[in-house]
Amino acid sequence: MKIALFEIRHEEARFFQERLRGHELLEFAEPLDDRHLSSLANVEVLSPFIYSKLTAERLAQLPALRLVATRSTGFDHIDVAECARRGVTVCNVPHYGENTVAEHTFALILALSRKVHEAFVRVRAGNFSLDGLRGFDLKDKTIGVVGAGRIGLHVIRIARGFGMRVLAYDVRRDSFLAEVLGFEYVDLPVLLAQADIITLHAPYNRATHHLINRENIRQVKRGAILINTSRGGLVDTRALLEALDEGLLAGAGLDVLEGEETILEESALLRDKTNPELLRQAIQNHLILKKPNVVFTPHNAFNSQEALQRILETTAQNILEFGAGRPQNVVAASGR
Repeated sequence: MKIALFEIRHEEARFFQERLRGHELLEFAEPLDDRHLSSLANVEVLSPFIYSKLTAERLAQLPALRLVATRSTGFDHIDVAECARRGVTVCNVPHYGENTVAEHTFALILALSRKVHEAFVRVRAGNFSLDGLRGFDLKDKTIGVVGAGRIGLHVIRIARGFGMRVLAYDVRRDSFLAEVLGFEYVDLPVLLAQADIITLHAPYNRATHHLINRENIRQVKRGAILINTSRGGLVDTRALLEALDEGLLAGAGLDVLEGEETILEESALLRDKTNPELLRQAIQNHLILKKPNVVFTPHNAFNSQEALQRILETTAQNILEFGAGRPQNVVAASGR
């Protein structure tokens, strides 16, 4: 099979060259964009990461495509319904780093609660003053976990280890797990009003777009901290900026931002005069990232050695099993 790999790093490329020996590989370090389409006419398998957008318009220019094997759990960057219409199978990596993302979540929480990032910058400048660096304990604080799936449950376990009270919001509830792990399911408004720390672990789809928005962010307990290691689109950028400006939120720990790709591709954004919304979003993101009470990592929560190995192994197996007529980890169009 002819396979195109996008957003691929050198060590990942070496892995696939070995694991997919006998297949023809095209490797691209950058995300897929319209410039690549003319060279992909005969590609049967495409393996993107999250910044490669597979729209209906792009899919129409890939006539030989039979499989999209995304190297991620989320698939909001793929028009799954259009793939189904064209007979293109979509596979993802359903499990790779539940504990990995949960651990990163607490890295962000602790950076904010103990002002680690501010202390680091100060000491690097030769200033050892403690003024303004007083933090707060996590013990006895209330954490609100939005999305109590595999990652959310790991966050809950860690939070209970810190001695925290845990509230969870999820469209599906498991009373047995709640009893065993010692947390309470509540509706989203209750969670927002009571949580000292709000952490997002819901999937991104039409139903969760701007789950945190300009209306319900007003329900947040003043002085709370917002953590997002899921998808940027769960939070309305404008609402986040306003809440930080007004002191409604005391801080934010972000591994993702709505429109984060605009930060990576600023030059292209400036050339595109047709989408003022993206330009506005990029400006707002820059304002957010400059704030001293914001800790930002570049979509890095998944990026441990162990999790990356699981992603690569599962993706390679997805491709090989598809080629053998036994597709696995298939994403259904209705799941979008």
